[in-house]
Amino acid sequence: MRIKPFSSCSAFLFSVLCLLLVSSCTNEKPQQPVKNMAVPVTVAPVTRKTVPVQVKAIGNVESYSTVSIKARVSGELMRVYFSEGQFVNKGDLLFSIDPQPYKTALDSAQANLAKVTAMSRKADNDVVRYSGLFQQQLVSRDDYEGALANAQALNAAVEADRAAVEIARLQLDYCSIFAPVPGRTGVLLVDQGNIIKANETPLVVINQVQPVYTAFSVPEQNLPEIKKHMAAGKLKVEASLSNDAGTPATGTLAFIDNTVDTSTGAIKLKATFANKDKSLWPGQFVNIVLTLAERSDAVVVPSQAVQTGQQGQFVFVIKDNSADLRPVRTGIVYGDVTVIEQGLEPGEQVVTDGQIRLMPGAKVEIKK
Repeated sequence: MRIKPFSSCSAFLFSVLCLLLVSSCTNEKPQQPVKNMAVPVTVAPVTRKTVPVQVKAIGNVESYSTVSIKARVSGELMRVYFSEGQFVNKGDLLFSIDPQPYKTALDSAQANLAKVTAMSRKADNDVVRYSGLFQQQLVSRDDYEGALANAQALNAAVEADRAAVEIARLQLDYCSIFAPVPGRTGVLLVDQGNIIKANETPLVVINQVQPVYTAFSVPEQNLPEIKKHMAAGKLKVEASLSNDAGTPATGTLAFIDNTVDTSTGAIKLKATFANKDKSLWPGQFVNIVLTLAERSDAVVVPSQAVQTGQQGQFVFVIKDNSADLRPVRTGIVYGDVTVIEQGLEPGEQVVTDGQIRLMPGAKVEIKK
């Protein structure tokens, strides 16, 4: 009798049958999960701390004053005495305009003044002489009054020529342009050698950066509190750059706008900074922290201990090595701590890490 070899299908069915027989013969049972296992957590104590009451905002640095320098007389720009971007002090010479035409005008005005002064002096002497002759009835009243009127007219002409001399002297002085404020110069807008017109061509813009302003806006609901504390004294304002980990610049609140922006519900404020190190630059965006007051003995916990659920905010409190869910009412946040208005007492321990595996009453293992 000839035996036929197994087909591939028969071999597969034979393998499955063997596996079923092996599994039915074993006496091992699946492992059950361990119940009441302690959850490892990190805890921190509830403490008291002095916490500042602060308002935070994004602000923009503004120059304390911005001056556009223009010439007050026309003429050729003879010389520029600074470099673009240079810091200048008040009174530093910036530009000079060709003074020769204005020197000539001053000389002419002074000559006219000397001429009219001499004529006025002679007219005054004539009045004295005519007065004596009139008293002796040697000249008529008309001659005396004519001499008096001529003297008065020449005296007025002297005053007019003196004014003309002062104007000419001012015009000559205006040929030298000085910095009206200390600050940093911008781009030179007119090069040396150009003909400029009076009060028309801007020459350069100076931004005063010592001191400097920062402008920022806060919600209108903060306004009453800000006004209240500002009336009691100067309010501290700190400004820091977003990418600067150094010490923030410190200034004082100097200005509250007289109206609330109806489109945003915010009000504009300004703070003044000495900016001695020139760290604040006009146009920069900075992080603003306005400190209104300090709250002493506030109950605080690390901010990571506060969780939010469907019923509001809560923390896990450690009690007899178990986790107790405690609803809390939170206040302000300062740095890495949160003020607890209600729900906790100093000395209690709260969970700061591991809350995701906790439930009320769960056993915990405190990690060092």
